[in-house]
Amino acid sequence: MAVLFSIGSLCFAAGGIASQWASTSRPAIGVTFFVGSIFFTSAGYLQFSETVNVDHRLAPGARHRRWRPASWEPRRIDWLAALVQLIGTLLFNISTFTALNANLTTHQVNHRVWAPDAFGSVAFLVSSALAFAEVCHRWFCFRRRSMSWWIVALNLLGSIAFGVSAVASLVEPSSGEPVSARIANSGTWVGGVCFLIGALLLMPEAARQRRAATAEATT
Repeated sequence: MAVLFSIGSLCFAAGGIASQWASTSRPAIGVTFFVGSIFFTSAGYLQFSETVNVDHRLAPGARHRRWRPASWEPRRIDWLAALVQLIGTLLFNISTFTALNANLTTHQVNHRVWAPDAFGSVAFLVSSALAFAEVCHRWFCFRRRSMSWWIVALNLLGSIAFGVSAVASLVEPSSGEPVSARIANSGTWVGGVCFLIGALLLMPEAARQRRAATAEATT
């Protein structure tokens, strides 16, 4: 899951940087964003699946039950965060795939590309806020020595950056240009970098949790 999130984040960071400064062709950048969205969705589903099944693995003495592909547990904040994030990744799939079509009018771009991108960014922001609240056990806290806190904080910053990018990428009908291509590109690569660091931190955190679980099982 961490590897998939890392690759997806790297694609968005690279695409944003290329859009801002490189002379890479627009089709190549569009493909990079679409590939990144696929990795995001794959990782998002793994995270959702883990959330759906984690209580069965961790409950002491619980009987082993079959893996479930999905569940309905809206009272669990971790489940809500994972589901909303997965929905956001699917919206990014739609947005980035539709953007590959170079023959769209301004109206079509705003409705078929910008709209799912904006809603996907909102979903990421809501998901990150829920995950942050889950780690803090309230809406805000500062725990600089907690790796879990750094992961959710970086994801929240990345989601804010994606949201800024979405607002700035709205195409103005009068000019046929985005509100601010520079801000849109910057928000994309900044968000991608934040997500990338957060994804990389998932690996040592998972290793630490595995060691703790092994130590607990042997005592």
